[in-house]
Amino acid sequence: MIRVLLADDHPVVRAGLRALLGAEPDLVVELEAGTAEEAVTLAASGQVDVVLMDLQFGGALPGATMQGAEATRRVRAVPGAPHVLILTNYDTDADILGAIEAGASGYLLKDAPPAELITAVRAAAAGQSALAPAIVTRLADRSRVPESRLSPREVEVLGLVAAGRSNRQIGQDLFLSEATVKSHLVHIFGKLGVGSRTSAVASARASGTIRGA
Repeated sequence: MIRVLLADDHPVVRAGLRALLGAEPDLVVELEAGTAEEAVTLAASGQVDVVLMDLQFGGALPGATMQGAEATRRVRAVPGAPHVLILTNYDTDADILGAIEAGASGYLLKDAPPAELITAVRAAAAGQSALAPAIVTRLADRSRVPESRLSPREVEVLGLVAAGRSNRQIGQDLFLSEATVKSHLVHIFGKLGVGSRTSAVASARASGTIRGA
């Protein structure tokens, strides 16, 4: 049996996934987590083979501020850790690359066909890559034109710009000097062909590089 941990802050989503996976003879939902913090703790219990991880948690509970990418990184950092399969509504470059760099075995969107999700869970359990076709296409497109694409760090910086952070605040968040932040912005402006922070954010949102407002 492939034992699964469902990590999503919406009970209705977890109930739907439990029903879907429970109908398969080789899959069983062993544990559920409503926060990323809880998912990290439960994943370390040794009771599961695959974690179905959401990316965005609401943080409704006191002290619950971790998100899916960081939870994935922490889950995978433990020896003998279960594989992590991202299941989310978000498909920006920043989200996809962040999850893969954190150690996720696969990345699917919540509107994926049920059969695709079940196949992905089995693939992840076997240690195989389980990327949705649309995600594979996105990554392939990115690799074809690397000179015009933002690096993961540049995407991170621009995401904080979009959140209204100043250069000083971005530096503090990412442990960078203000000069380094400014250097990243210069490269971002050049790659996007824009001349301002506002235009850079608008361009990145339009292309799906960072999340929309």
